[in-house]
Amino acid sequence: MATYQEIRRQVENLTSDEQLRLLAELAAMVHHQMLVRPKRSIMELEGLGKETWQGLDAQEYVNQERASWNS
Repeated sequence: MATYQEIRRQVENLTSDEQLRLLAELAAMVHHQMLVRPKRSIMELEGLGKETWQGLDAQEYVNQERASWNS
């Protein structure tokens, strides 16, 4: 498998027209990959970190936070 540096050296040996063509094709390829990537939903985060809040009274937590603002 070619490394990034090897490919870069090969690209430097291309003509300007070939470099522009390669750039356009790479941009189109990346754009296509971004379009077919599945969309994410905010709902995937539901319940994340719930163990952090387990056993804490929500109102008491808010009261403590608000009290710390005035300190």
